[in-house]
Amino acid sequence: MSDYEDKPQPLIEHLMELRTRLMWAIGAFFVAFVGCFFFAKQLFNLLVVPYKWAVVWAGLDITKSELIYTAPQEFFFTQVKVAMFGALVIAFPVIASQIYKFVAPGLYKNERSAFLPFLIASPILFLMGGALVYFFFTPMVMWFFLAMQQTGGDGEVAISLLPRVSEYLSLIMTLVLSFGLVFQLPVVTTLLARVGLLTSDWLREKRKYAIVIAFIVAAILTPPDPMSQIGLAIPTILLYEISIYAARLVERKRREDSETAESSSDVAETDKA
Repeated sequence: MSDYEDKPQPLIEHLMELRTRLMWAIGAFFVAFVGCFFFAKQLFNLLVVPYKWAVVWAGLDITKSELIYTAPQEFFFTQVKVAMFGALVIAFPVIASQIYKFVAPGLYKNERSAFLPFLIASPILFLMGGALVYFFFTPMVMWFFLAMQQTGGDGEVAISLLPRVSEYLSLIMTLVLSFGLVFQLPVVTTLLARVGLLTSDWLREKRKYAIVIAFIVAAILTPPDPMSQIGLAIPTILLYEISIYAARLVERKRREDSETAESSSDVAETDKA
């Protein structure tokens, strides 16, 4: 018998099950947080690598690139945020599995088999969005900001970029979360298409509105510069097109299953006759 066999349970057992799943999820997050906090400086130095790439792209001396903090406690709390961010990423598979184990008994077998691939695809797409931010988008944004510096002389005052550790971390975390959430668009739209709440035709009809919304969301989620906004809006529009294609595949599969079921029914009726 399956571990996820649907059985009627009283409310108290559901609450106890929820408590167990929460304990496992919180425990995994806490263990990952302790480990990440121990290596917080190394993790932060890893996050600074895109900034170093931007310094090289801007033609500046890499040895002069530095970040600062202006309050005694700032770097400590920055390390705490780094540890929490890393712990969430590391513990996410455990957290997601606990959520799945809690809701799985309430699903039919075919629903569980349909839901599981999306549970696997979601973190992969999130990591793809984070990788895009780390390897391309953050260096590009920081290069854009570094290009605004002035060396001084000829009537110009010297203006140098000295990023604060907390502000740099907030920037890269905001970008990673923004891109990671946007990359969930195909998963969400495909799930909605499977349950019949969305169709590929409807998505095509709303394409022009989706483009406008993509730029509005990009303006809200990203720093107030055009490169960040365009850099998030364009992948969002591309993912929307992928979502239309995914919805079309779901509809095609539904039609094929329906035709197969009808054919089987006709054959059964013919055999009876």
